[in-house]
Amino acid sequence: MTTIWDPSLVSEELLGLTRSLGRPQREMAILAEGNTSQWLGEGRFTVKASGSNMASATANDFVVAEVEPLIQVLENRSSTQDDLTEALDAGVHNSTRRRGSIEASIHAAVHAVDPTGFVAHTHPTAVVSVLASIHAAEAYEYAVYSDEAVVVGAPLFVPYAQPGIDLGRLFYRRLREYSDHNGQLPSLILLQNHGIAALGPSVSGVEAVSEMAVKGAQVRIAAYSMGGVSPIPAESMKSFFARTDITERRQHLSGVFNPETESPIGTHTRNLQTGSGNHG
Repeated sequence: MTTIWDPSLVSEELLGLTRSLGRPQREMAILAEGNTSQWLGEGRFTVKASGSNMASATANDFVVAEVEPLIQVLENRSSTQDDLTEALDAGVHNSTRRRGSIEASIHAAVHAVDPTGFVAHTHPTAVVSVLASIHAAEAYEYAVYSDEAVVVGAPLFVPYAQPGIDLGRLFYRRLREYSDHNGQLPSLILLQNHGIAALGPSVSGVEAVSEMAVKGAQVRIAAYSMGGVSPIPAESMKSFFARTDITERRQHLSGVFNPETESPIGTHTRNLQTGSGNHG
């Protein structure tokens, strides 16, 4: 069995992040939507179990999964959804079957490419509104205000794929392409017609990226309603990130985005949707 149930390995940090993002008033997840994970080291991570509610999650609502077996399922072209489901099954405990979320492959892909502290996958109403629109593929090509670029950096856009093994495979491939081109992971990943994944070394960093993704979507919705988005010029963004005060501000945001190595928002997102040119 590659996935186990061990509540003792679920940290208070992970529980706090999960419950916070799951609060109904934040409109990031309702019912059993969304999932979170924390890197444990030695090839393992804790991830929310399928069917549990983020807002009321307890340590019992998580499983511990191994990265390598899940990646092997994704890379084996003969694998089916049933194979992924079986790999995520932690068995029956306290009369309840514990199985990793259907989207646990997203978390496994992140940790396979570059293990990071925390990953939060949510379905924010505002962001999904943009990602379900005709503007989805182009909406995040450029920054629309400076603080968004500071917190989010250059997001990765992933075209729609059915949740489960299909999404896991596409997500993993696009994430590797982004990492190969940029030398690091994105802080925000946009899943067309689906939701987002926020990545970071700390709970505060993941919270910041998630919140800014929502505000960015709200700004875009308002801008499109008034005729369209007027992006910040790329040259302006380049000089903006060269400023010492902006570098210092980033340091206070838990290292979500490193302006010395990552390109500002808008530099690479278009090409990843087509798979051509520069990847990132």
